[in-house]
Amino acid sequence: MQVFYAIVPSMTNAAPSKAVLRKYAQVLVNLALNSGKGIKKGDVVRLTVSESAKPLYVEIRNQILRSGGHVISNYLADDVSRDALELSSPNQLKFFPSKYLKGLADQIDHSISIISETNKHELEGIDPKKIMLRNASVKPYIEWLDTKENAGKYTWTLALYGTPAMAKEAGLSQEKYWDQIITACFLNEADPIKKWRQVFAQNAQILKKLNSLKIDKLYIKGEGVDLWVKLGPNRKWLGGSGRNIPSFEVFISPDWRGTQGHIEFNQPLYRYGSLIEGIKLDFKNGLVVKSSATKNYPVLKAMLANPNANKTGEFSLTDKRLSRINKFMAETLFDENISGPYGNTHIALGRAYQDSYTGNPAKVTKSQWAKWGFNDSVVHTDIISTTRRIVTAYLSDGSSKIIYKDGIFLIS
Repeated sequence: MQVFYAIVPSMTNAAPSKAVLRKYAQVLVNLALNSGKGIKKGDVVRLTVSESAKPLYVEIRNQILRSGGHVISNYLADDVSRDALELSSPNQLKFFPSKYLKGLADQIDHSISIISETNKHELEGIDPKKIMLRNASVKPYIEWLDTKENAGKYTWTLALYGTPAMAKEAGLSQEKYWDQIITACFLNEADPIKKWRQVFAQNAQILKKLNSLKIDKLYIKGEGVDLWVKLGPNRKWLGGSGRNIPSFEVFISPDWRGTQGHIEFNQPLYRYGSLIEGIKLDFKNGLVVKSSATKNYPVLKAMLANPNANKTGEFSLTDKRLSRINKFMAETLFDENISGPYGNTHIALGRAYQDSYTGNPAKVTKSQWAKWGFNDSVVHTDIISTTRRIVTAYLSDGSSKIIYKDGIFLIS
């Protein structure tokens, strides 16, 4: 479960039109959910939106209703998270409303969460341990939803609503910020859903080629990176499922035990209301054995201290020819899909994606996940770099092949 901290109290003329927001809602409800198929009549959708994104909340709610679905609203107040953390005791932070959340997990078929923030630095100065304690408390809820997703009975999607505060953080006007959202999500197209299906089909071709290569491990070499990532057996590359809008990346959950070497990240990380910059990580036998950051390192350190948060849960690449994002957005959802001259590479520390397993994840036990090196953690933290690099695949037959260079996949 993700918690998002909210947004600006009022709209400006730079905000999108009602027609654009309706298209946005249609993409989220009728494409992104149900793994690209959209919701069915009678489906129950949990909708999490901050009050500053109210215009989009209204359009999504209405689109769910038009499509025959039911809405469970999680409508969040703006600018209240800091007080809650400061006032809460450890016992209160650990409180888990099990009966309520178990009922919710049983009831919903899908969820839509909208990121929108009035202050991306809201939690700076808060003891990171308090934030981690609160986040760790919801792990059973995450596991319930994971089990349901593995059984094919639950899907989710995540999207962005731009505010003046978010635009300012990215060094853009609100109009330019929304231009990136509109272009990246194809909301300027007559039929955004049709366009997204075309992109999903293009990504599917990349995935098909990657999955046919029988890759044992990857070697990533370039500016600020000298890293080995072992994929492990029973893995497949993923992408284009609708889980994030937009999403141009292809990714895989590797065997965490086979990550070795050094990687630096030239993109900042916004996490737990803090801006973390200049992240560097050293891996040995799959564990982060050395870490540093030029800004807010205590937050990074506290995050790494979570159980299994010092292990790799995802490795991802974006082909710059597919992505429409060409500006830094100060938000991971967009920045992990940015194009630029060299595309982007990112890894996630923490929880692996169980649908990266080639078989039926619903039939896998916890001990089997652990045996195969699928990492389990309450956190999943994507960290991004856009520097130039070459990715070489070492195949199970002993041969090697460059699969990615200068932001482009080189596979045929």
